[in-house]
Amino acid sequence: MAKHRIYTTSFASIYPLYVRKAEKKGRSQAEVDQVISWLTGYDPDELKARLDAQVDCETFFASAPKLNPSRSLIKGVVCGVRVEEIEEPTMREIRYLDKLVDELARGKPMDRILRKN
Repeated sequence: MAKHRIYTTSFASIYPLYVRKAEKKGRSQAEVDQVISWLTGYDPDELKARLDAQVDCETFFASAPKLNPSRSLIKGVVCGVRVEEIEEPTMREIRYLDKLVDELARGKPMDRILRKN
């Protein structure tokens, strides 16, 4: 079976869409970066390096320093699919990030987005 095209899409081409979505709802790029860091373990310099290197989404998630173990607490629907039911690991990670950015854009408090309570 062929890979979904999102796997070969540059993460740097998707990142501005996440930022734009958040900023349209009054959130900041720093908050998007915080969500990405929480999910993947990338610090700001590592994130910038991955964006500058134009790595694809599959590589971005495969080389993440430390995927957050609490990411399994992310539940809900993205693009009509429940994220907790996605079996393919890379697609699940991509959809986790989609869901977190959606929550950010909807105005959810950061401590709830980051599953702190």
